[in-house]
Amino acid sequence: MIVPMNLELTGDGLTLDDAERLLHGHVERLILAAAARKRVHRARRCLDDLLAAGESIYGVNTGFGKLANQRIEPQEVLALQENLLRSHAVGMGPLLSLGVSRLALALRIQALAKGHSGVTPDLIDTLIEMYNRGVVPAIPEQGSVGASGDLAPLAHLALVVMGEGHAFVTKPGADLKSRAKPLSGRAALKRVHLKPHRPQSKEGLSLINGTQISTAILAEALVRARHLAKIADIAGAMTVEATKSSLKPFDPRIQEIRPHPGQAACAANLRRLLEDSEIMPSHADCSKVQDAYSLRCMPQVHGTLRDALTHATQVVERELNSATDNPLVFADTSEVISGGNFHAQPIALTSDLLAAAVTDLGSISERRTENLVNPDLSGLPGFLTPHPGLNSGMMIVQVLAAALVSENKGLSFPASVDSIPTSANREDHVSMAPAAARKCRLVVTNTTRVLACEILCAAQGLEFHRPLKAGKGAEAAYRHVREHVRPLGRDRTLHRDLEAVERLIRSGSLLAAVEKVCDLLH
Repeated sequence: MIVPMNLELTGDGLTLDDAERLLHGHVERLILAAAARKRVHRARRCLDDLLAAGESIYGVNTGFGKLANQRIEPQEVLALQENLLRSHAVGMGPLLSLGVSRLALALRIQALAKGHSGVTPDLIDTLIEMYNRGVVPAIPEQGSVGASGDLAPLAHLALVVMGEGHAFVTKPGADLKSRAKPLSGRAALKRVHLKPHRPQSKEGLSLINGTQISTAILAEALVRARHLAKIADIAGAMTVEATKSSLKPFDPRIQEIRPHPGQAACAANLRRLLEDSEIMPSHADCSKVQDAYSLRCMPQVHGTLRDALTHATQVVERELNSATDNPLVFADTSEVISGGNFHAQPIALTSDLLAAAVTDLGSISERRTENLVNPDLSGLPGFLTPHPGLNSGMMIVQVLAAALVSENKGLSFPASVDSIPTSANREDHVSMAPAAARKCRLVVTNTTRVLACEILCAAQGLEFHRPLKAGKGAEAAYRHVREHVRPLGRDRTLHRDLEAVERLIRSGSLLAAVEKVCDLLH
């Protein structure tokens, strides 16, 4: 059982593991570090001093975007921030999951804690209490082009701060699929005995100028994708055994003379998963010379995903610890400087890279499924049924995998190259990061199901080699699947079986069962 923890936000030091805990509701309370609070105080004092001296500051006493040259009267400065949030909350489409919205809220606090946004400590305290008391903003997915910040979705988050918009009130770790209809922002705050906060000068802008929605969605996809890298090795090992393929391509000497780190890690996993196999010796003298690429080249293909995951993790972790609003306050020199940290191109391009890498993981898995169900390739009964002809067996499971892989190929067209000018051409190059991250997330979901197809078929393939056992890792995976899905004799409806295997993957129980006998995979 996972015990919820507290997490101190310093403006620095957040990791992808922290993001995973936030996504899954395993962080019960956020705390603002004392040093961060001092920086926030100092930046706010700097901003107030500049305003008192009559300085013109973008988004504080001016309009926004194309309207930046419009001066705002002092008595209208607070109304400007409220109007900004209301006018920009134009999001549409399905709501982000509770986990992603919760993560976005925490990341927005982390960015403000950097001490360069000029907000009041009272605003940060309100945001932290929203999180700690279970108020999760209801945020539509669509509406941001990923430049000048994720304006529309973050405006929906920010409205709740002042008692508007909509929010859920929930407990950490709540089932993300069983949420009720959201409350009004005012009702949500009232339920947890929290007063609305009226945004002060610059605070509305500081809340919506940022990449936290795009980053949260990509972080979710990345967390799931790094899990799939290990699941793909498990699926591949099961298929190696079921098709009586060779262990030789995973020899460490092969990997050493092409030293990509991901390739070496995958090959090491496969060797560990296939240790103590009883099936391998049974075909030691067979006539096969080489296996199909989808079996032989797993280290090279699965390894490429691992290397992409390393890069994506570096990008996301940098973004978790960045100040991404505009303008930025530099209290050391008493300056407020306009820049472009809100531009989410690093997130957009990384989302597209990860989507392509995960798509290819699904593609090679589908080819292994074909090797399993095709009797000309596998040497097993056609479509893995003991009674082919009258029964179709796993025939359409491979068709499902093919459909999902084809869908992923369309989703892998990069969104990050598709800029479109906005805001009267002031924002003339945008990243499309939210679209890229959402596509990446869907690719990860589809590939999870492709791997479920392979695992279901591989488990069935292993039935034809009993009583011989697979290698210890592959055997542990087979046994765990069999605790939830019975072998296929005569035809039956298989979609429940596929859903069961998908749950084993997503819950982490399949990996846990394997690592119990193999130690932790790379």
